Amino acid sequence: MFDVITVGSGTVDVFVETGSKLFRKAKVRKEHGCVLVPFGSKVVIDDLRFDIGGGGTNTAVALRRLGLKVAWLGKIGNDDNSKNILKLLKKEKVNTKFVYKNEKGSGYSVILDAEGHDRTILTYKGSNNDLSFNEINLRKLKTRWLYFSSMMGESYKTIEKLARYAKEKGIMTAFNPSSYLVKKGKLFLKPILRKVDLLIFNKEEAGLLVGEDTIEMLLRKVHLLGPKVVVITDGNKGAYCYDGKLTYRAPAHKIPVVESTGAGDAFAASFLAGIILKNDIKAALRWGITNSESVITNYGAKNKLMTHSNLMISLKKYPVDVKARL
Repeated sequence: MFDVITVGSGTVDVFVETGSKLFRKAKVRKEHGCVLVPFGSKVVIDDLRFDIGGGGTNTAVALRRLGLKVAWLGKIGNDDNSKNILKLLKKEKVNTKFVYKNEKGSGYSVILDAEGHDRTILTYKGSNNDLSFNEINLRKLKTRWLYFSSMMGESYKTIEKLARYAKEKGIMTAFNPSSYLVKKGKLFLKPILRKVDLLIFNKEEAGLLVGEDTIEMLLRKVHLLGPKVVVITDGNKGAYCYDGKLTYRAPAHKIPVVESTGAGDAFAASFLAGIILKNDIKAALRWGITNSESVITNYGAKNKLMTHSNLMISLKKYPVDVKARL
């Protein structure tokens, strides 16, 4: 029996540090800046790093380091990138019995990093989009929780079916959709939202789903769509949670951001670990804030993920004061 099986993507992430060469800041605060690459140009970059990423593998490693028994359910190709993904997971002691293959290449992301925390990601989904429900060995799917990260194509349809299967079998579910899923609207996500026990995403994604509003109203509006517990992260302002009765707030610490890729995955996995191991929303928020803040101090989504003992030490040194109210 697994504590958690994560369902999501596995990728090779290439971090391209560009400094200020390609990025232009927004003229208006609410607007995004942009990336400018002149045609025919050759841009000299400052640094280049390779890591294993993807929401499915990021959360699997985060949960495993916190002491849980974890498997990753996903799809890869037969290329060298796929071998590197499996190598990393085996090193981290994440079970790979639910990893399926096809002839398409594995996922690949090029992350253009600018000065500060600005970034643009060019991503190739590859085999990540091709996970079929019919190829999953359901008889071996013995787990307390299923964690769904954002998937597209056939893989999203598979997540829908897995959410229904989990509901029938009494398996708890968590869902962390990205902006490209949320933009499809409430009706598109309804089959999953009505079945999940825990929904975690950021303020921008919540606003896209139910319309811009205060954090308190966003939590309640999203809760009405079906999830039993809703968590909304808000960058350096911290994170918020609503369980149908109480609203919780966990502030973030003021720390320098080196690179933010993987911070959302670290928060979501650590929050879930806190729920599983402590059955306590306050503890879960503390764990999520602490581990995500560790990740953003370094390049790579997994390089600074904490073990349980390291997380406890960090919390003693840098406490997270969670408040709850009706």
